Amino acid sequence: MDALTPETPDAIVPAPRPPRVWKFWGTALWGLFIFAAMFLGQVGVIVIYVMRQGEPLSAAAITHVVGNGLTISLSVLAGLPMVLLALWVAIRPSRTSFADYLGLRWTSWRNAVIGIVALGVLVGIWDTVSRAVGREVTPGFMGDVLKSAQADGALWLLVIAFAGAAPVWEELFARGWLYRGWSVSFLGPWGAILLSSIVWTVMHLQYDWFFLCEVLSIGMLFGYLRYRTGSTWLTILLHGLNNLAATIQTWWLAG
Repeated sequence: MDALTPETPDAIVPAPRPPRVWKFWGTALWGLFIFAAMFLGQVGVIVIYVMRQGEPLSAAAITHVVGNGLTISLSVLAGLPMVLLALWVAIRPSRTSFADYLGLRWTSWRNAVIGIVALGVLVGIWDTVSRAVGREVTPGFMGDVLKSAQADGALWLLVIAFAGAAPVWEELFARGWLYRGWSVSFLGPWGAILLSSIVWTVMHLQYDWFFLCEVLSIGMLFGYLRYRTGSTWLTILLHGLNNLAATIQTWWLAG
């Protein structure tokens, strides 16, 4: 045999395994893991805050601290790295990049403008209905949280938490993780939009039924934009603008 005709053929190189997407149950179970990581991060901050004040760790002490603007800001900020870490663990077996799996790609400025206008119209409708029926335009507890944060000199931190950290990890979870997996399951895109919006709404049970309905409608809008543009960055931007506007509005109305 010469060098051009070896006795043994070249080893067959196995084809790389194709990337995978977690479907309905995989997305749901990993979603519980991600939510638990976020919850532990937030509760951990509250527990540390109670212990630093020298109070016994009790339900009453935790309830008292939860209403503090500084504590809420720190707990929301603590949820972000925990969600990012849990998402990385959940996405790693899929052999897909973190950004691709969660739809972290930008879209056109035209889509961004359309999204901002649509969000403004939707929130404006809810504000009009709220005034028409004699309700508060903003949740009452938000005013108390803002005043508490301002008294502690942490208003800037609250703005960063509400308009920055919360939109990032909530959108990565709802419109990134949940929508991605459920949209390729038997639910399809429309079922994924609805179910992920319901889950996102349940995460805001501090509101009453009226504001929960508003949250659900906003979630449906975000889900639709995620479906049409494929961009989670767009929904993060819109979520952040919505929270910033709500914070400014609450601060203005609360004096």
